[in-house]
Amino acid sequence: MPLYLSRFSYTPETWARLIGHPEDRAQAAQSYIESVGGKLHGFWYAFGTHDGYNLWEAPDNVSMAAVALAISGGGALSSFETTVLLTVDDTLGALRKAEHVRYRAPGA
Repeated sequence: MPLYLSRFSYTPETWARLIGHPEDRAQAAQSYIESVGGKLHGFWYAFGTHDGYNLWEAPDNVSMAAVALAISGGGALSSFETTVLLTVDDTLGALRKAEHVRYRAPGA
């Protein structure tokens, strides 16, 4: 199954609610991805541009998009970005296929 890396940031209101009622949001994230047949591989909070990161596994892009849309639509986040991760083997396959793509630079 494909892997996905998500970066998120909470709204100030969400942080205030978590300060008042701390909870393990990894459990919630796990239930979201499991509802589409996926798996949560990790949930981390961080300093910096984003408040946290998730590593997910989902059956396909549509399933991951459904989770991302549900989370984004919930209003607790100020940002949510997801990147599809490629395995080394997938990247090697893409490199082999790229050799046969007849790209022409603009103006060439």
